[in-house]
Amino acid sequence: MGQEIASDRFSEADLARFTTRLREETALLGRWFAEGRIARAPPMLGFELEAWLVDTAMHPAPRAPALLDALADPRVVPELSVFNIEFNGTPLALGATTLSQLATTLGEPLERAQRVGEELGLRVVTIGTLPTIGAEQLDIEAMSPLARYRALNARIFALRQGRALSLIIDGDEPLELHWHDVMLEAAGTSFQIHLQVAPEHAARVYNASKILSGPLVAISANSPFLFGHALWEETRIALFEQAVSVGGAILQERVNFGQRYAAHSILETFEANLARYPVLLPQCSDEPPEALAHLRLHNGTIWRWNRPLIGFDDAGRPHLRIEHRVIPAGPTVADAIANTALYLGAVHALSHDPRPPEQRLPFPLAMAGFYDCARAGLGARIRWLDGREHEVATILRDDLLPRAHRGLEALGMGADERRHWLDIIAQRLARRRTGAAWQRAWVARHGHDMHGLTAAYLARQRAGHPVHQWSID
Repeated sequence: MGQEIASDRFSEADLARFTTRLREETALLGRWFAEGRIARAPPMLGFELEAWLVDTAMHPAPRAPALLDALADPRVVPELSVFNIEFNGTPLALGATTLSQLATTLGEPLERAQRVGEELGLRVVTIGTLPTIGAEQLDIEAMSPLARYRALNARIFALRQGRALSLIIDGDEPLELHWHDVMLEAAGTSFQIHLQVAPEHAARVYNASKILSGPLVAISANSPFLFGHALWEETRIALFEQAVSVGGAILQERVNFGQRYAAHSILETFEANLARYPVLLPQCSDEPPEALAHLRLHNGTIWRWNRPLIGFDDAGRPHLRIEHRVIPAGPTVADAIANTALYLGAVHALSHDPRPPEQRLPFPLAMAGFYDCARAGLGARIRWLDGREHEVATILRDDLLPRAHRGLEALGMGADERRHWLDIIAQRLARRRTGAAWQRAWVARHGHDMHGLTAAYLARQRAGHPVHQWSID
């Protein structure tokens, strides 16, 4: 939800007016689908990367405004807290070397932020949950000074009727907290992949993205510690779902895996937005209905782990994207692009399989597998397309990696490009060395020193080698 709003205060009249416009724009979008008005341009690939700021002692540094002012780069923007920033990538057309181009598009602004940050005594860290962050540091004073965040906080607690949020996560060292603002959400950062898709194929891609979410979160896990507690391999999943809970019916929770696959069209998710989710930010716009301003703002406050997005190209034509949100930030640019290669190739192959995978894996099993993989990482056992249970590492090695190779080839990726990026995944699997596994191994060797862990992690991140090559010395 990167769109800024004019005010953080709203009336009942604002809410009624916004809801009317939202209903009109949802109906308009339905007509566009029926009339074939959504662009069928070649697929494009983009990303968002969230990052942490720390000082030289590895303490979280609440200095995002200073760094953003010094960077003056429209691709680098604020996040919910002043401990975080976000990098936005320019979308790229798919071709023979798109993944390597994406690595440059990600690496260059990240490296510049590191250089400028060092002049300010800051370091930029890409990691799912920062080991040195303390819950007490994520109070309302750490919120970025933007109206949309203040309004979001106020509206969520209005829906909760002022009741505190509960954060309860099991694990080796279970965690339970009760909180009176949404700032706990800032404790997790992610790498979000955006894939533009044709409207007639969007439902298949959306469903395949859900099926892939468990294996993808297992192979990319990078969030084993939160507030000093050893929890899930990808703790960020449980954290985000609870940190912005509206406290009502499960169907209305703002962060979720979904309730089912898309049956016929991705339009179904926008219709569900209207029917099921209370409006959080009733910021009314004077733009014409064709801008879909209200529909897009509302959709931006519903954080499905796989989220359909509507955008517009330079000619004003509407297009569809699927935003795959399950992958954490880090450990390195190389790891992020390898994760992208696996997702892109596998989702293409699965969504073009003559036997739709959503007909072979019931939705409740795909959802259960997602949470099992977030908890246990590569050690999770999940149900797969053959109807049997397997260790997810086996599924990745024997099924999804070969599919990803075929999918990338079908998308026009060169052989060297495919091998380079997917070999990082193969090596990570062979060594069972995700970012989360490396962090746990470092703590097992050196003790529960979160500052030492963060310093060791950052040194290896700056060297740029993918995480399967990292030592724990």
